[in-house]
Order: sequence, then structure tokens, then C-alpha cells
Amino acid sequence: MSRNRATLTGFFAVLFWSALALLTVAAAPVPPFQLNAMAFLVGGIIGLGWIGARGGLAGSLGGIGWPAWLLGVGGLFGYHFLYFSALRLAPAAEAGLIAYFWPLLIVLFSGLLPGEKLRAMHVAGALISLSGAGLILWGGGAGFDPGYAPGYLLAAIGALTWASYSVLSRRVGHIPTTSVAWFCLAASGLSLLAHLAFEVTIWPEGAIGWAAVLGLGLGPVGLAFYLWDIGVKQGDIQLLGVVSYAAPLLSTLILIAFGITAPTQSLLLAAVLITAGAALAARAGRRNI
Repeated sequence: MSRNRATLTGFFAVLFWSALALLTVAAAPVPPFQLNAMAFLVGGIIGLGWIGARGGLAGSLGGIGWPAWLLGVGGLFGYHFLYFSALRLAPAAEAGLIAYFWPLLIVLFSGLLPGEKLRAMHVAGALISLSGAGLILWGGGAGFDPGYAPGYLLAAIGALTWASYSVLSRRVGHIPTTSVAWFCLAASGLSLLAHLAFEVTIWPEGAIGWAAVLGLGLGPVGLAFYLWDIGVKQGDIQLLGVVSYAAPLLSTLILIAFGITAPTQSLLLAAVLITAGAALAARAGRRNI
């Protein structure tokens, strides 16, 4: 697969993630570990179906060393537990703003990868897009409340976790994307054990709640992982980091479409900032500065 096509594939994961906040809220009051277990189970089953269709189910576990297992399961399980927990312990807007530092961290960390060079325009583009994401997520909020500090801290650790997972995935680029299915199932198993140990089971409420859990497993906590794996291993990881800021913009548009929030002037400005930042980073990939 060409670099440009892999980058485009990774961007489709961002499109799925734009529904993450909406579906997470809709799945309430399912506790974080339980939600992790249910969504990852669906995501893993999707992968097994894909592997089975290709006739490689028997040998798909071969060649996955323990570093890849640690990275894959730790990244998927760790980030989503932290994200779901943060949205339970702090307002979604403020927690989301902190969680969306991961694209900026990806851009910065990627400069440490072999064959990659961090350029000034990459950083500038990431910061411009971050300001646009912040405008969306912060707009209309009441500010950071110290009483929500645990949720803010979990969101920050989550941002660091996902950025590290995404960048380090390039170092295990020889591991096929089909391995993500096994990582999802392992993450589901760990989540189930943690749920049984620390949480009280609360099932989704009504058809909407169950649909939200299924939607998470099919999209943001399912197919998106496979697309993202292809993108970060074979595509332009720095550009992917910047265009990931489209997720909060698209998430806001989804909330507007569902009548949960109203369009504002800040949304237009945010769209301009996010687009400008992504364009600047894209140009950086074609120039030596």
C-alpha cells in the first residue's frame, strides 16, 4: 500500500472516532471497565471475521512477540479505560480538551522515529489545529473546576497513552494489522476481569443504550483500530496526528445534527483553524524547511 493511501486509510479511523463521545454518553450508565469489555469484544469479533474470510485464522497468532502484545493490549485497553473514566468523572468538554492533546503529542513524538523529521511547520500546524479543537471543546464551558481533577488527570494520562501507542506502533510495523483482533479480545478479557473485581454490573438502558454499545464496538472501538494501525505503520504519521483534530470538529457537527448542541460562531472559526493547521502540516511533508 502506498504512503498516501495508508494515510487516507488512517484518516477514516478519525471519522469513526468523531462518534466516540456521543456513543459513550449514550451508553451511560454502563461503568468504564464493563463498557470496555463489551465494545472490545465486538471489535475483536469483527477482526476474527476478517481473518477467517481470508483463510488465515489458524496462523494469525504466529509472530506476535510479547513487546507487540504489551504495546497493543496496553494501548487499546489503557486509553479507552482512561477515556471512558474521564468522561464519567469530569465534564465531557473539559475532559475531551485534555484528551485531545494526543494528536499534538503524536506530531512531537514522531520526530524521534527513524526516517522521520519533525519540521517547524508540523509543530505550527499541530498548535493551530489544537487551538481550533480547544475552541470547540472549551466554548461554552464554565472553565476547569478543581473538583474534577481526577477526571482531568485520567484524560491527560490517556492522551499520553494513545500518542505513545500510535508512535511506537511504527516500531513493530512488521506485525500484521490482523493482530489487532487479538489485542481487542485480550483487552476485552482484561476489562471483564477488572469489571468483576471493581465494578457493579449495570446494563445499557433500552434500545438506545444497547445500540450505542454495539456502535462503539463496530466503529470507534472496532474497525477504527484496524484502519489506524495501517495509517500509523505505513502512512504519514505526522500528518495523521494533525488531521486527527478533525475528530472534535466532526463530533460537534454530529451533536448539532442530533439536536444536542446548537451551532455557534466559534464553530466556524474552529473549522478554519483545524483546516489551516492540517494544510500547513500537509505542506510540511512536501518541503524541507
